[in-house]
Amino acid sequence: MQITRKSNVTQSGFTLVEAMMALVILGGGLLALATALSQGMVVMSTSHYHQIAKEKAAEAMESVYTSRDSRKITDWAMIQNASNGGIFLDGLQPLGSPGPDGLINTLDDDLGQIEVDRQAGPDDTLNTPDDKLYTLDNFQRQVIIRNLASNLREIRVIVRYTVGSLTRQYQLTAYISPYA
Repeated sequence: MQITRKSNVTQSGFTLVEAMMALVILGGGLLALATALSQGMVVMSTSHYHQIAKEKAAEAMESVYTSRDSRKITDWAMIQNASNGGIFLDGLQPLGSPGPDGLINTLDDDLGQIEVDRQAGPDDTLNTPDDKLYTLDNFQRQVIIRNLASNLREIRVIVRYTVGSLTRQYQLTAYISPYA
């Protein structure tokens, strides 16, 4: 005679396959979180350089408007790139010092004298002997002036900069006419 037992107890739990799948999903989520954090760190570490790029682009844009408004350039035809007979340099240029005309990215600039960024030193006061000076040799600026009509031009200023192995750029676009 054979005795068999029937059990009403059912076993439940995770199988090895289910546990492995859960680990893969959890690992993917942690990897996505780590990627997001590293991208945030990159953005935070380059924000100072991006602000400098914005300011240098605005400075070049103001230089084009100043050339018209101050009457330093009396001929509308001169407010163009050098390749079109104007005074503004073609292509990417280092952030050199303005020449005698006081205008940026023009033919008379001193491109050998690279601009310097001054930051407050340990005393947190600007323009004191402990200030830190950073040469802006990792920045380049380009002013592109394009004719749209006989009395309207598009100005595009591109500032390209490198931070570590990253190359970024900031672009500013505006329009100018011979009428102030």
